[in-house]
Amino acid sequence: MTGATSPQELAHKLDAASGAFERWSRLQPADRAPALEAIASALEEAAPKLVAIADEETALGEPRLNGEVVRTAFQLRLFAQAVTRGEYLGATIDRADPEWPMGARPDLRRVLEPLGPVLVFSASNFPFAFSVAGGDTASALAAGCSVVVKAHSGHPRLSAATAEVVQQALESVGAPDGLFDVIFGTDAGRTAIADPRVKAGAFTGSIEAGRALFDIATGRPEPIPFFGELGSVNPVFVTKGAAERRGPAIVSEFVGSFTLGAGQFCTKPGILLVPAGAGLADQLPGAVPDKPLTLLNDRVRTSYASTLDELRNTAGVHVLASGGPTSPTVLRTTSAELLGSPEAYLREVFGPATLVVEYTDESELLEVAEVVDGQLTATIQGEDDDEIAGELIELLAAKAGRVLWNQWPTGVSVTYAQQHGGPYPATTAPATTSVGTEAIYRFLRPVAYQNVPQHLLPPALRDANPMGIPQRIS
Repeated sequence: MTGATSPQELAHKLDAASGAFERWSRLQPADRAPALEAIASALEEAAPKLVAIADEETALGEPRLNGEVVRTAFQLRLFAQAVTRGEYLGATIDRADPEWPMGARPDLRRVLEPLGPVLVFSASNFPFAFSVAGGDTASALAAGCSVVVKAHSGHPRLSAATAEVVQQALESVGAPDGLFDVIFGTDAGRTAIADPRVKAGAFTGSIEAGRALFDIATGRPEPIPFFGELGSVNPVFVTKGAAERRGPAIVSEFVGSFTLGAGQFCTKPGILLVPAGAGLADQLPGAVPDKPLTLLNDRVRTSYASTLDELRNTAGVHVLASGGPTSPTVLRTTSAELLGSPEAYLREVFGPATLVVEYTDESELLEVAEVVDGQLTATIQGEDDDEIAGELIELLAAKAGRVLWNQWPTGVSVTYAQQHGGPYPATTAPATTSVGTEAIYRFLRPVAYQNVPQHLLPPALRDANPMGIPQRIS
């Protein structure tokens, strides 16, 4: 069933999610791990069927989609391991201390507890890893929250099929009814984010749509956190030393990065700053494949054509390489033009297009870094002896969630130290990440217990530590 969810159906699903949260959140964290592992195994078993549907709806190709299933299962199991270890709870115990320098200290114990039902908005470009059973769903379930997913219109049949697999897996391990469900339609998503039963939202998509949902979430009578990943041009800064020593390799690797997945990655490098006269810009037309690439759907194609035309028609922008409507496109301008009107040039084009910006003096790299807005990533292609490197890294760390040195931003490793977020407009919550184990903290809130008897404390805070988790004591 992929038709728009009716108001009556939505109310029923949100009621069920609220009831399931009450039961799911009371489980000990390690007891949630089997459910996450069951979902991972069920997705792997259903992969042939799901990948076939996904390919029909997105045309991303079976190799890419099979890789996404692997990633999706991996991140579910990674969160299962995280909740079993219990470190994420941040259990902190300050025992009573009458000699505390600020006056007698009471017994205080702090732990992280789940927020409540979470509404997840699926992404178009990752139909598994950032969709129905993707990282937002995995981290919210791990945190102890119930989940309602707003399916993306770009792959509705896959969303319904994936939801069925997830629900059956949860049922097989005795998870509460209503712990996970899916809804369809823009109106249902807007209504749900405003509903008092929903306690947090997670979104991956465009600035326009994400900002509209963010405003609803924060404008409610009871505002809720909204973790939106919105837009990023992911600038790449090439120093003169790097251009001289590794120019051809940089050009080749850059082309591979900005055309990967037809440029439909949120981490696609959309701006490349290179020294004028170094020849990198001139090498690009010969390195860019002159063939049409398949975009996800009509909406993406229309948006891509529109935003590309706007950038192409901006003063001072010239075409370096361009084939058909969906062939890779490289545009060219100067740092002087960009610095004169940054907002006109620093715009995300979701698709296989990029802007090369030529500079004359390396100090212009610092000037551009100053005017760049919030980004998911910022990359430096440099040499260890570049005098500018230290200051440039410092500037970019203030603007981006991930700073790369001599690597490329496409490809986001699912691991413990990953940061996939950044200042607005990259995200609406720069202190959080949507990839990696730290993503679980989005759906938790701290509670301190003061002078509470041992038998009434959450197990994570008891002196006997029955869960066997790390505790920070006094």
